[in-house]
Amino acid sequence: MSITRDEVAHLARLSRISLTDAELDHLAPQLGQILAAVAQVQEVAAEGIPPTSHATGLTNVFRDDEPRPCLTPAQALDQAPAVEQQRFKVPRILGTEE
Repeated sequence: MSITRDEVAHLARLSRISLTDAELDHLAPQLGQILAAVAQVQEVAAEGIPPTSHATGLTNVFRDDEPRPCLTPAQALDQAPAVEQQRFKVPRILGTEE
């Protein structure tokens, strides 16, 4: 299947993409090859095969939500470069005027 340069230009306009003449000339044959590949995939005999969203079955891989011991505030802040009021101290980035 071939796609013309004018069709690529039309698609670019609809997509609000600005393309140069060289880009239009370059993309037309590539889009034609892509359309031909899609058409070839559509020819595969798939009668009797139900549509799927995944190649394999899905199973829940989440673990049970059980409480576990965690770090104390002191342990969590132990390696922090700066601490203030039991919190990580970081440079202010909002509300500064420069």
